[in-house]
Amino acid sequence: MKNWLVSRNIFVVLAYRILLIMLLFSLCRIGFFLFNSRMFPGITFCQFITILKGGLVFDISAIAYINLFFIFLHIVPLEIRYHDIYQAVLKYIYFVTNGLALAMNGMDFVYYRFVDKRATADVFKTFEHETNMVKLFFRFLYDYWPATLFTLFAWFLMGYLYDKVKTKRPGTVNKIGYYVVNILMIPLVIALVIGAARGGYKHSTRPITISNAARYVDTPRDVALVLNTPFSFFRTFDKKPLIKYEFFDNEKLSKLYSPHYVPLHTKLFSNENVVIIILESFAREYIGALNHGLEGGTYEGYTPFIDSLISVSLTFNVSIANGKKSIDAMPSILASVPSLETPYTISHYANNQINGLPELLKRKGYYSAFFHGAPNGSMGFDSFAKMAGFDDYFGLNQYPEKSDFDGMWGVWDEPFFKFFAGKLNSFKQPFLASVFSVSSHHPFKVPEKYAGKFKKGTAPIVEVVGYTDFALRELFNEISSSPWFKNTLFVITADHTNESIHAEFQNNFGSYSIPIIFFKPGSVMRGMKNRIAQQIDIMPTILSYLNYDEEYIAFGNNLLDDSYESFAFNTSGSNYHLYMKDHILEMIDNKPVGLFDYKNDVFLEKSLIGKNPELQLQMEEKLKAVIQTYNSRLIDNNMVVRKQE
Repeated sequence: MKNWLVSRNIFVVLAYRILLIMLLFSLCRIGFFLFNSRMFPGITFCQFITILKGGLVFDISAIAYINLFFIFLHIVPLEIRYHDIYQAVLKYIYFVTNGLALAMNGMDFVYYRFVDKRATADVFKTFEHETNMVKLFFRFLYDYWPATLFTLFAWFLMGYLYDKVKTKRPGTVNKIGYYVVNILMIPLVIALVIGAARGGYKHSTRPITISNAARYVDTPRDVALVLNTPFSFFRTFDKKPLIKYEFFDNEKLSKLYSPHYVPLHTKLFSNENVVIIILESFAREYIGALNHGLEGGTYEGYTPFIDSLISVSLTFNVSIANGKKSIDAMPSILASVPSLETPYTISHYANNQINGLPELLKRKGYYSAFFHGAPNGSMGFDSFAKMAGFDDYFGLNQYPEKSDFDGMWGVWDEPFFKFFAGKLNSFKQPFLASVFSVSSHHPFKVPEKYAGKFKKGTAPIVEVVGYTDFALRELFNEISSSPWFKNTLFVITADHTNESIHAEFQNNFGSYSIPIIFFKPGSVMRGMKNRIAQQIDIMPTILSYLNYDEEYIAFGNNLLDDSYESFAFNTSGSNYHLYMKDHILEMIDNKPVGLFDYKNDVFLEKSLIGKNPELQLQMEEKLKAVIQTYNSRLIDNNMVVRKQE
């Protein structure tokens, strides 16, 4: 192979090799944008150039960490550096470390679509209990072949360009001068590496973090374009504990936000059964009955059964997920514990004592069971179910017919829902039962016998949404004649959203919009309520409906109480969102960076920061009160009612 340059200066060669990987990181950023362009609407050419420039700061930092050993081997002031074997070892180290980094960037082309942020270190814990990772890995490589091909191309380019510049042993030189110069170069290179890793040399500035990417974008939504995946991993690996803020004194804090519920004891407790159905990846966007104005009023959606159920149920004009992962949904829905920045179940505080809904209802004589058709241990659901107080867990291990396994994630929804119905019919009342569906998940396949039965769309998930909706219809057909049915409150919601179809759902409002439905057979509790609902509101609302008469801690709101202003909150990485008064406030590092009227500005294009100071201050105080309360209670393990409260 013909070389462009043969240099006797090892530092010139080192600089070239570092610049090469920087170039490849920038190409990955461009590829990331092209692959997910629908999720970053409205970016101009000038804005993208600014993003590319800003991205270099984070690329340099990540590359410095990745190549520490590689750089060290270059600056050792020994002539062995020019030996062919030594250079071959350097090349091997370079290809392994940087090849892995490029693969991580390529992986995020796809993973970003599911979580709306760059992958962080918690991705390892998210999948640590999966028993079929090899099969999943190769299936993802196949299904998302453009990302796979891009990564292979980046690897090829790295190998091709690496060999274009080689080093050569110096000729006759002054030995003393050679070693003096090379030794003096060591502290210079070290200083450059430290500055690169920190993102600068200012002593007053902490090393750059994920949140620093916001300075290079016009909207926090675009932060992921500035970052790279290795940097996100490094900055979240062994993440530090939460910060205990003191924005407000206790008196003002309690007025702004309090998770301590003290029931009024005005009615007798109603020991009705409770069934909570959590649908995998069911975005609000897919449901026609919740989107009457979409597509000029002609949108039908993909869920005919849920549409019919909504007509006799209580729903809300705004309903928000508290996270982007399934592991975020479990504590949010079943214990009213959200996940801010880091999923609660894999945080430092995952072993805190909590008021889980099954544990609270157990005090009233309830039996409780949780169902998930995946292999036991998947996503750590069985562990959290136990922490929340469920008496029993039913997963693939307890399912009798293993041939119903879909070959990837778990039992197909239709047969597993039938299994769920059979178990419900065997339970002694009162009971609390929850089922988490499986089928509406990548690789978005339906059972062969239903091929062509369900409507398809531009997003592959919608066909499987139709299948799960059908399975839900079969479930209700199965249980509607059961003696316990009319004495049961049903709650139907989703864990998070998935790929969007309409531009209205491709922002920090729409991409968190899920259904939250309360159905009580024969009840007057129905209609579309003008409230903001979120997953963590489900537990306190159920307890209020049952007239629960004991104190408890819940971070959510009682949706049946109209005496206060409803609101919701969540995070995307280090970007905090508060939804209140038809607006969304976005805050990074406790500072407002965006304020949008999501009701009238459905694409969130016009930031109102500084234009409505009274509303902005009110929302900022509310969100800071949430952060202060959440952090302090998790840090202090103060998540259950104690006598002194």
